[in-house]
Amino acid sequence: MKNIILTITLSLFSVTAFAAGGAVHIDSAPIDTSDMESVKRGAKHFVDYCMGCHQAEYMRYNRIARDTGMTEAELRENLIFTTNKKGEPIKVGDLMKSAMTPEYAELAFGTEVPDLTLSARARGADWLYAYLRKFYIDPYRPTGMNNLVFPDVAMPHVLQSLQGTLEPIYKTEMRQGVEVEYVVGLELIKAGSMTTEEYNAFVADLVNFMVYLAEPIQNERKSLGIKVLIFLVVFFVLAYMLKKEYWKDVH
Repeated sequence: MKNIILTITLSLFSVTAFAAGGAVHIDSAPIDTSDMESVKRGAKHFVDYCMGCHQAEYMRYNRIARDTGMTEAELRENLIFTTNKKGEPIKVGDLMKSAMTPEYAELAFGTEVPDLTLSARARGADWLYAYLRKFYIDPYRPTGMNNLVFPDVAMPHVLQSLQGTLEPIYKTEMRQGVEVEYVVGLELIKAGSMTTEEYNAFVADLVNFMVYLAEPIQNERKSLGIKVLIFLVVFFVLAYMLKKEYWKDVH
């Protein structure tokens, strides 16, 4: 019992210390996967800015077209820009694979680039929404950039031209006789091609697509769940009325 109490106490202390030492605020992501126009925009953002390195090898292009109502012509115009090993345009039924090989990724970034099909399920929409908005300049990192949500990340800030350049705001305090410096916020020092509101909307569409990507059937599942609940309510009422009618003479 003492060991359990000690473990809980240490856990609470660790959480409190982390919060006091610059824990990152995670905003709620404005996600709505039933908004197919947002998903469609996010798919284009994903292809334009993410698929140079990452891939979504468990998703097919034609599935996105079917769910969002895109024609094959729109699909090829907005999402399909790669070719197969023979140099031919890939088919609409092909998987969303990147041209970057694991070997080149290892050479360029020092690590294998992860597949993003299930990243929204693994990390959560709020985490992704914060991560893509929390890059800041750091001259000590190989890419010159760091991230508040994912410290020392190997990925460069590929959206910097859109968001602009952010600089960290530091705070220094004494902890157990040791001076500790940490980042408490970010400040825009060079504007990008988008305003803050425009960039937040851009990231929201991208994350919305990634949430859809992790579970394309989720809208159908939710719709079916509502129908099942309505059926159960109606069935319960009918069953209760039948029960009362059957037993009325007994009581």
